[in-house]
Amino acid sequence: MEQVKIHIKRLKKSQPISLPQYMTEGASGMDLFASLEEEVTLMPGERRLIPTGISVALPEGFEGQVRPRSGLAIQKGIGLVNGPGTIDSDYRGEVGVLLINFGKEPFVVRNGERIAQMVISRVSRSILLEVDDLPPTQRQGGGFGHTGV
Repeated sequence: MEQVKIHIKRLKKSQPISLPQYMTEGASGMDLFASLEEEVTLMPGERRLIPTGISVALPEGFEGQVRPRSGLAIQKGIGLVNGPGTIDSDYRGEVGVLLINFGKEPFVVRNGERIAQMVISRVSRSILLEVDDLPPTQRQGGGFGHTGV
């Protein structure tokens, strides 16, 4: 398995939070932790940007994908508004997680709680070539639901 070195910086040295970490040997995503001065309550339908207390320097050609935690999704209805979120290789600000409460009950986010996961992935840049016609396919313009249920 390829390993990529990523520089990471703790932003709140007076209130150290766990660094992102893989929770199992086969995990593709590292859990991200909330870095809060006080608890945050998300009411049903409410969204809030939750800080993680870290910033990262991803190598060029890589991105960080911030994804929901499946356990929070199934048990509490907690997801991400922009899931997956993207951390670009040239971003050096604090990593934030835009949580939303899709559930029916208020959800309390506590300092140090695992709130999302971050997957590091390779990216490529595309070169767009404007043409008059696209190469044909069997599908052509068939869109949503065109193959049935």
